[in-house]
Amino acid sequence: MDAAQQEATARARELQRNWYGEPLGTLFRRLIDDLGLNQARLAGVLGLSAPMLSQLMSGQRAKIGNPAVVQRVQLLQDLARQVVDGSVSAAEATERMEEIKKSSGGSVLTNTTQTTNSSGAPTVKRVVREIQSLLRSVAAASEILEAADALAPTHPELAEFLRVYGAGRTSDAVAHYQSHQS
Repeated sequence: MDAAQQEATARARELQRNWYGEPLGTLFRRLIDDLGLNQARLAGVLGLSAPMLSQLMSGQRAKIGNPAVVQRVQLLQDLARQVVDGSVSAAEATERMEEIKKSSGGSVLTNTTQTTNSSGAPTVKRVVREIQSLLRSVAAASEILEAADALAPTHPELAEFLRVYGAGRTSDAVAHYQSHQS
């Protein structure tokens, strides 16, 4: 690799760090390790070609162009955290990865909870996950927490919102949402 290629790769990795919180090579390797996948399987779940995944991991390409793929990455990160903390078994993780693979980028079922109620209205959990997804698509958790810290002295409620939805657990965000209704 010549100096120009090395510089382009370093620039792409820095952009990835800004957009996704870390270089995609690091993020994807952690997903592979935590979920027991290989690169080909990860590419399949995400809806990427194997060469595209390789280019993103190596820094030859900086950005994931498809928002549905970004959403799947976020869903896999959530799933990997649950596998690591033991709240989801390997068998459940395999089932959930199939759901994520089939998703078009919107929220998918994360357990037996339905995403809509009998009237067709979205459930609280679905609304919360959409808010989380939107926040996490514009900034990394560390950036959201930094913004929350900056807002806290003058706008504590807004800072709490950013912390809970931008960097917190879905269950905490659901509780926050429900406590602020009516």
